[in-house]
This record gives sequence, C-alpha cells and structure tokens, in this order.
Amino acid sequence: MPSFQSKSFQKTLPHTFAARYRKLLQKHPFALFGLPFLATIVGGSFALTPATALRYERYDRKNQQVSQEEAMGLRAGERRKVDMKEEYYRLQAKDIDNWEQRRVKRLPGEIDGVLE
Repeated sequence: MPSFQSKSFQKTLPHTFAARYRKLLQKHPFALFGLPFLATIVGGSFALTPATALRYERYDRKNQQVSQEEAMGLRAGERRKVDMKEEYYRLQAKDIDNWEQRRVKRLPGEIDGVLE
C-alpha cells in the first residue's frame, strides 16, 4: 500500500459561490481582484484624510508658533519706532574706545580654555 492515497483532492462543489468566483477569476483577474483592491486603497485614502487632518490640527493647537512680538513680550503699539538717523547718532555717542575685556564665567566642569 502506498504511503499516499492516489485520490486527488476534491475541490469545492461546482455550484457554490466560491467555485463560480474562482472560475470567473481565472477569466477576468483584474476585474474581480485588481479593481476591488485598487478601489479599497483609493477609498481608504479618502476616508482617512479627515482623520489625518484632525490629528495635525490637534498637534498645531498644542504647539502654536509664537510670533516675534509675543516672544519678546511686546505688543504692536508698545514697540519703539526705529529711525536710521537716530540709531546712527545714538551709536556715535557711545564711547567705543574705552572698554575692558572680561572673561565669561563658565559653568562648573566646563572647559574654559585657560592654559595653566
């Protein structure tokens, strides 16, 4: 007696939905497999777009970008108007020849660059 039976595997009954679908799939593979697959991918993309937009809107609400005036704590009306001539004369009035060099205090453990 052989170790395997000589009977072939009996396929599904010819009148079931699966058997008819398998037979039609061999004739029209794109229409019955490829088209539903692509439709699912494209439809899923359209369905998930609002959810993704909502996700990024929540993130943006948490992390709002601060404008330069808000970061400096100034409002638009409180800012000093800048005039080029005034700035020129203000800088000319400073004594830039009389200055003293000072070392910046370093944090503990930070290399200060002094050779001993």
